[in-house]
Amino acid sequence: MNLKKLLQASFLINLIQIILILIIIFFMTYTPSKEMYVLLYTTGILTVFNSTLSVLGYYFILYKKEKEDVSETIKNLERFNSTLREQRHDYLNHIQVIYGLMELEEYEEAKKYMEPVYKDILKVSKALRTAQPAVNALLQAKLQMAEKDAIDMYLEIKSDLKYIPMEGWELCKVLSNLIDNGMTALKQLDYGRNLYIDITEDELYYTFYIYNNGPVIEEEAIPKIFIEGYSTKKEEGHGMGLYITKRIVEAVKGTIQVESREGKTCFSVKLPKDREEKLTV
Repeated sequence: MNLKKLLQASFLINLIQIILILIIIFFMTYTPSKEMYVLLYTTGILTVFNSTLSVLGYYFILYKKEKEDVSETIKNLERFNSTLREQRHDYLNHIQVIYGLMELEEYEEAKKYMEPVYKDILKVSKALRTAQPAVNALLQAKLQMAEKDAIDMYLEIKSDLKYIPMEGWELCKVLSNLIDNGMTALKQLDYGRNLYIDITEDELYYTFYIYNNGPVIEEEAIPKIFIEGYSTKKEEGHGMGLYITKRIVEAVKGTIQVESREGKTCFSVKLPKDREEKLTV
């Protein structure tokens, strides 16, 4: 079914309904008759039909969105694989340089050369710690994005996310929205941009903390930020990310909260473990 035609049909029926209602109001006021009841009956049928079209339209929009999310996850995996191939090639070159410096007994130079390489390796290893390949790919992609935007991104992953209660692409959507939200806020700073992602677990829950040192969210705005369409940005196309994130989290009986004060804005997500389902696979 063509979504565009579906929405056009819904719009046309809405227009017809408005015209019929105006006619009914006019004639019921001045010349009530049996024909008016026919018009009322017709309007009722059109209302039901239009409601059905609206529901179908909403379903297809959500279905399309889900396909886009899965597609984005696949792209992240492809980028991740490409990055690993590039890094493998780079590391071989680094080893050759370090070996050459050691042969020349330039030990201090070798140490200086190794420091940034070692830090790069640590970043990659931290992004590979979960049992969710899509999440690993996402975190690696976000590390690269952060580097390009002069944002220092710190990962502290203390869980393999083995029993996560949702599909990998859904968790990626949650994390991606929160990380992007933090990066956008940090771009308002001229320097000292820090973004932290902490993932922990206990017996029953996974907890995700995504926080940054960007501008404070105004107290009156905090209750509104998860409302559909709400955004502090003036450009069109904003105001859906946090709404979608909240919807995904609450669909698995999780919770999402935000706290903001000078120097720290933190989004925390709590998800219940899905042990039974995963253990029966």
